[in-house]
Amino acid sequence: MGSVAVTVASMLFSGVCRSLATPAVARSFRMSRAALRNHQNKNAPSWCCRSSYNSYTAIAAESEFSKTDAENLTATSSSNSLPKYDRLLPCPLHKTPPRVEHLVVSEGGPVLEHICKALELPPLYVTDLIQFGAVYYALVCPQPPPSATEEQIRVFKEVTEPSVLRQRASIKGKTVREAQKTFRVTHADQFVEPGTYLRVHVHPKRFPRCYEIDWRSRIISVAESYVVLDKPAGTSVGGTTDNIEESCATFATRALGLTAPLMTTHQIDNCTEGCVVLARTKEYCSVFHGKIREKKVKKLYLALASSPLPTGIITHYMRPINMAPRLISEDFIKGWLMCQLEIQECRKVPWPTPSIQDKYCVEDCGWPYQDFAYECKINLLTGRTHQIRAQFAACRAPLVGDSMYMPAAIGDMSNPGLNPFGKYKRDFSSESEKETAVVNWIAQHGKEPGVAIGLQACQISWDDDDHFYESGSPWWRC
Repeated sequence: MGSVAVTVASMLFSGVCRSLATPAVARSFRMSRAALRNHQNKNAPSWCCRSSYNSYTAIAAESEFSKTDAENLTATSSSNSLPKYDRLLPCPLHKTPPRVEHLVVSEGGPVLEHICKALELPPLYVTDLIQFGAVYYALVCPQPPPSATEEQIRVFKEVTEPSVLRQRASIKGKTVREAQKTFRVTHADQFVEPGTYLRVHVHPKRFPRCYEIDWRSRIISVAESYVVLDKPAGTSVGGTTDNIEESCATFATRALGLTAPLMTTHQIDNCTEGCVVLARTKEYCSVFHGKIREKKVKKLYLALASSPLPTGIITHYMRPINMAPRLISEDFIKGWLMCQLEIQECRKVPWPTPSIQDKYCVEDCGWPYQDFAYECKINLLTGRTHQIRAQFAACRAPLVGDSMYMPAAIGDMSNPGLNPFGKYKRDFSSESEKETAVVNWIAQHGKEPGVAIGLQACQISWDDDDHFYESGSPWWRC
């Protein structure tokens, strides 16, 4: 094998919109406007080649894309350097530019040794990455995308040649698709054989707020099979793809002094606070999932909206694409998912003071200043990702601090007809014209909030209220 490296597009390994960057060896991040536009609009990945370590080393970088990330990429490119790596803790207060590396092992040995050599990272840093759950492996490298060059396809074919794969005892009895399934690396001394694929999230998504919380005070109830937590905003329930360490489940486990880790049973957005149920056993995880499927779990939310809404049921239809922002339509569209919520109450409350907004890092999203907001109690009838946020924005009552959906609501109000699925949508002469309108509508949305928005899971109950729990006061009443 020659000393050729291939950039594997991050979109292969992720279901959300990602931005791309070039390898660490180049010591810079580059992104052309054309590549970024293709990536955002059509999920079209880009590839490049380089020489490295006499091995087939597939390299790429990915992150949840935002304007801030793009600025970070530009700043890093101008400095033509990457941070000096030491340890993952203490947690940095600033965001590090995204970096995810995709490797194919050329020589068997401990995973720690291979990553350190291939990426020029110190052993303690790589050990931390493994502890954070930021390193994955698969027995066989995934298939390159259609945009790959002839050289890249040649390299992929060479390392996945059937005659080569037949010699690997570890994949006997497995289909190639099965062998391409990824798993977390859990030990630094785990042996990886030649041909093994590795994905290394060198810059995991961080959650500094985890270290600011009195976690014991956030415990609502401890039962034999579960724990109910009043989740703080700006934290992840069970962790992210690249960070299972800085999560509610981990910190609640430590706060309670439990020997077995708590497990997630359901999710709420990182920027949302309130009731979540964590299972103490795998068995109860399955039990609670069953209750959710059977609609035996009831959730009530408090939403701090920027405009008033009438009480009653609101229905929309959500585009079935697992990517933010979530697009919804007022009219039925075949294949789209029904979203329903019931507004039980809507009352006028003071708009949060600047000091409260600063304390909870609530973002100024360009909404005109006003003295009052509107606190709505919501019975969530269907549980879709971003459902409340997207539906309220579609009703021109976006949640306070929602930097993703509020800018779009402002754009829709200033330019009726901008939303191709809204009340004032235009008739399109062709599918391409409509597709362009959809792309423009997506561009009206902002980035995901950093810490808090006006949304709290205020109540959760199941089994006809045999189990009933409430959270504390929402942040905007503090």
